[in-house]
Amino acid sequence: MKRLAILLAAFALALALPAAAAQPKVLRYAFEVAETSFDPVKLNDLYSRTLTPHIFEAPYTFDHLARPVKIKPLTADGMPQHSADFRTWTVRIRPGIYFADDPAFKGRKRELVAQDYVYTFKRYADPANRSPGWGEIEDQRFVGLAALREEALASHKPFDYDRPIEGIRALDRYTLQFRIEQPRPRFIQLLAVSDLYGAVAREVVEFYGDQIDAHPVGTGPFRLAHWRRSSFIVLERNPDFREMVYDAEPEADDAEGQAIAARFKGRRLPMIDRVEISIIEEDQPRWLSFLGGEADFVYRLGYEFVTMAMPNGKVAPNLAKKGVQGFRVADPATQSMLFNMEDPTVGGYTPERIALRRAIALGMDTRTEIEHAYSGLGVVAQSLYLPFTRGFDVHDKSEFGDYDPPRAKALLDMYGFLDRDGDGWRDMPDGSPLVLRVASQSDKRSRRIAEVLHKNMAALSVRVNFEIAQWPENLKAARAGKLAMWSVGSYADAPDGQGALTQYHSKQIGGQNFARFKLPALDALYERMQVLPDGPERDALFRDAQKLAIAYMPYKHKLSRISTDMAYPWLVGYRRPVFWTHWWQYVDIDESRRTPRAP
Repeated sequence: MKRLAILLAAFALALALPAAAAQPKVLRYAFEVAETSFDPVKLNDLYSRTLTPHIFEAPYTFDHLARPVKIKPLTADGMPQHSADFRTWTVRIRPGIYFADDPAFKGRKRELVAQDYVYTFKRYADPANRSPGWGEIEDQRFVGLAALREEALASHKPFDYDRPIEGIRALDRYTLQFRIEQPRPRFIQLLAVSDLYGAVAREVVEFYGDQIDAHPVGTGPFRLAHWRRSSFIVLERNPDFREMVYDAEPEADDAEGQAIAARFKGRRLPMIDRVEISIIEEDQPRWLSFLGGEADFVYRLGYEFVTMAMPNGKVAPNLAKKGVQGFRVADPATQSMLFNMEDPTVGGYTPERIALRRAIALGMDTRTEIEHAYSGLGVVAQSLYLPFTRGFDVHDKSEFGDYDPPRAKALLDMYGFLDRDGDGWRDMPDGSPLVLRVASQSDKRSRRIAEVLHKNMAALSVRVNFEIAQWPENLKAARAGKLAMWSVGSYADAPDGQGALTQYHSKQIGGQNFARFKLPALDALYERMQVLPDGPERDALFRDAQKLAIAYMPYKHKLSRISTDMAYPWLVGYRRPVFWTHWWQYVDIDESRRTPRAP
């Protein structure tokens, strides 16, 4: 009896004690490039734009598993209504969605309303923000928005956020309406870009002032918990996130998608509690962090390790024994060499400067670059349009893909780029030295890209000086027009291929148009494409724009990448997005399968 009493007492005590807290589910991996900001209005890089859509939410999103891609509501209550001419779009915002708690709200619960999106879009027009995204917003031609911006510029007074404009307005607490000067048949794609156009609360921006880039507050599934700039980032589950469950619609014949959907259907999102991002720029330490179990996932495995990790496209036996998964994907991306059209050496629109750029492009051996810097995982680009987008044609063959040193030398000779002083190097037509200034980074892949370019240009008797800086510094300098040449990537964020033409549109100078290219004929094509519905007439304009891009060569589009992601077996449900950059809420961590990390 005494023993029974002891057992009963122990049982009662166990019931009285609080249950042990469940172990947090943590996703750990590394970015190869540092973030630049958490303020969407300031962003122009892939890695920052991978962070922000987990915090901020646009009205719409892409179905995570649907292939072909499909847009569905996120904070919107149903799909948008539009006029027959695609100039008026009306969106109903779902009531009962709240921002994450923040001191800016002074202790009150802050509901998302239509006016938050009005404010979010107006921020791009505010000259004080110097937003690289203003060109894209200006292209939409919201009625009255450009005039409001011009008034602020002319008066040197603060931008008037309180003045109503017809182009972006809240009809009531939950109804948002856009009025556009010209038809925009694909406008919904803009409303699905959470990384840039997710709702921002005005109180938060005004509360933090010039520190806003370190205080992102949104309605999304995660919130920023810790930020050590260019080093370490932690996002944690947003405790105020509404009830949202996993609901995706893969195609019936998509076995992988159907399996993921069946496993997670009805699960509340997000399924993980925390995401820890380290910034590791070099491929080798990033790969070693994965092998050592410090990372659960490796995004874009360094190309020099791909053949070791996935020989012949299959996970290596030593990794397969650990349950490691490999994902080989073609990116909707292109790597290009930009030429600054305002640079005194490679810029300009005169015949000799056009000939110089085209000669440089013809002298670049992209196939060797793919082998040397990307371990063979790439395809020579023949188009300015990105894979999987409208305008891209897998059968294209163009000068972008040509490697023709004899033709390059003939162009240089014909336009007076000769060795005038007998030192073995070509000079400018006026006799001054011809020296290409090429921006680059210090990581191994960038060094290998530079090695190939140096060898290619030496074969043409053209000198090259490489100017090394960190990638975010080069990005900032490119936007300011301070780089002469730079090898940079572009990534599609929507199915429409016109996004690639923002690199050429004069209104995007300071934004996506790093080359600072200005050509009225191409601007006219761009603006005509904006208003046309998809069809043969618009497809012909895609081809016409490419002809102009090749003729003037402000960019040498080099290659389309094939990337490799890898994950340990405890990361469940991963599928690389096509255009969007948010996926953390759609995966789970099975802690029972995790291998304990060494102390």
